[in-house]
Amino acid sequence: MIQVESFAEGKWHASKTGNREVRHAVTGEPIANVSSSGLDFNAMLDYGRTVGGPALRRMTFHERGRMLKAIAMYLNDNKKELYRLSGYSGATKRDAWTDIDGGIGTFFIFSSKGRRELPDETFLMDGQLEMTSRNGTFVGHHICVPLEGVAIHINAYNFPCWGMLEKLGPTFLAGMPAIVKPASVTSYITEAVVKLIIKSGLLPDGALQLICGGVGDLLDNVTGQDVVTFTGSATTGLKLRSKDTILRNSVRFNMEADSLNFSMLGPDVSPGTEEFDLFIDEVAKEMSIKTGQRCTAIRRTFIHESNVDAVIEALSTKLASVRVGDPSVEGIEVGPLVSADQVAEVAGAVESLSTAGEVVFSGADAIENSGDGAGAFHPMTLLYCDKPFSSGTPHDVEAFGPVNTIMPYSNLDEAIELAKLGQGSLVGSLVTADADVARTMVLGSASHHGRLMVLDSTSAKESTGHGSPLAHLVHGGPGRAGGGEEMGGVRAVHHYMQRTAIQGSPQVLSSIGNEWYVGADRPESQIHPFKKYFDELSIGETLTTHRRTVTEADVVNFAGVSGDYFYAHMDDIAAKESLFERRVAHGYFVLSAAAGLFVFPNKGPVLANYGLDNLRFTQPVYPGDTIQARLTCKRKTEKEPREEEVLQGVVEWHVDVTNQDDELVATYTILTLVERQS
Repeated sequence: MIQVESFAEGKWHASKTGNREVRHAVTGEPIANVSSSGLDFNAMLDYGRTVGGPALRRMTFHERGRMLKAIAMYLNDNKKELYRLSGYSGATKRDAWTDIDGGIGTFFIFSSKGRRELPDETFLMDGQLEMTSRNGTFVGHHICVPLEGVAIHINAYNFPCWGMLEKLGPTFLAGMPAIVKPASVTSYITEAVVKLIIKSGLLPDGALQLICGGVGDLLDNVTGQDVVTFTGSATTGLKLRSKDTILRNSVRFNMEADSLNFSMLGPDVSPGTEEFDLFIDEVAKEMSIKTGQRCTAIRRTFIHESNVDAVIEALSTKLASVRVGDPSVEGIEVGPLVSADQVAEVAGAVESLSTAGEVVFSGADAIENSGDGAGAFHPMTLLYCDKPFSSGTPHDVEAFGPVNTIMPYSNLDEAIELAKLGQGSLVGSLVTADADVARTMVLGSASHHGRLMVLDSTSAKESTGHGSPLAHLVHGGPGRAGGGEEMGGVRAVHHYMQRTAIQGSPQVLSSIGNEWYVGADRPESQIHPFKKYFDELSIGETLTTHRRTVTEADVVNFAGVSGDYFYAHMDDIAAKESLFERRVAHGYFVLSAAAGLFVFPNKGPVLANYGLDNLRFTQPVYPGDTIQARLTCKRKTEKEPREEEVLQGVVEWHVDVTNQDDELVATYTILTLVERQS
């Protein structure tokens, strides 16, 4: 018998009283006791705020990203025990892979996002500088800094690993500590993951705490600096969201609730086509993975009325071939539900759904090795509701298991209306070979769904499927789905940060943001900046180059070298009739000539040109004009060291190119790889 422990204030805590018994999903035997009695929840909050928070906030995004990667690698190397424990919950190997490896994968993705898309700073300058005055001496910007509270993550039972890690990734990347509260029925798996993370020694003290059992008065002590996230039923979520402390203190509350997700077969698809087979496979898969216990699983399936019989027959045949039983037995594809209570809940939902339709497939007689009736098994069940607009039941009642209802539509307008009757969902999917059908369906129903997936024969080989949220994309949905949003790459990080508008002079904002802005000081460099190592360069230091007069020969020669004989450069008559009124130099010649003005030719710390951003040609350059460039150090970012590679960093240079009248003719940012001394 496992005594599931909590991790509070840097110590593991095993409760002696108030234990809840957890049973094996297959055999029904007791496997664990769970209780949080004896924990001081307010002290846990204080520990996170005063110990974990400051430690994380001292780290930069890149340091936090490297930390996430190291933890993910450690979990990858020690996940065997997690797979064993997942079997107790009724998970098949495929189910466990989705939960465990999928969860670890989110840490890898957020690590990469943090190191590639966020600065090597403890804060984030969000968006672009806003010019709020005529002469540019009073400007504005937005800065994002970590909240100074604790993120409280209350998670569902179905993904004890992924459900925790997909929230912790952006939380830690943002610089916030977390308290995790898993569902008791699978908390022993979450506990094992947390024990591995703590054992790794890779997290600062106080960054992660765990509550296995009830949360007591935890939510009575939250402040406006805390964040609460919840995954589970809408009823429980509403109760938590309505707590006085959350409302009074304007605590950020993110909710992701179970929803009536849909999948639709396009009217253009008929039996015998590749898209038809893809649709049948996708629906059957979504009813099978985690035994339908996914918040993203397909609950409503829309079929054009001409294809209803064919779909019911094909899907019933497919479901009949799926082996249901004890996941420890070789070849079993679908296991039990997580508990006997869940079986009763799903059975009740099926009974309600049956009042609005008929059961067209049931796998009740096909369950193998069911633990002599003690296992939490429920048959795969397919229903058909022939009048989906006459009854609200299929659009109101969710069976959180391997249950799905087929509904007919006669045209796309009806299909869109059916999609909306779910009152907001996490995901909808469409299988079609017609791009116009996809466009109509997406634009017509996107307002009611957090994610829409369009599947066809082109994307099928690499598709991650209807029910798989990706860390790169937002996960959440409007209305019934909770109105929240998780993941979505860097978007998720913003949920744990405060965005503050700052105003002042360009120099002040440049000093705050550690980045040069137009209008800030540009001290002239006494040494050519390309002769300096990364460490020696200062933000704002500037090189003003010598001048160069553009000749007609330059234009002709550049056309010959580049092959660009555009009429505005080469044809006097056509150029006179153009907006330029006479022949003009190539924009890319101006770019190349500017590089010739500011590049230092000798070998030095500059290793390579890394790229060019935000190029704009603001004024034409004519033969006879004289150009000059100003090169300003805008931002510096250290690169992670690699084996047998010199230490280096990326330097962003702001470049202005002006003509003889000091008019701006081109502006852009170039990036160079520059060697570091240390």
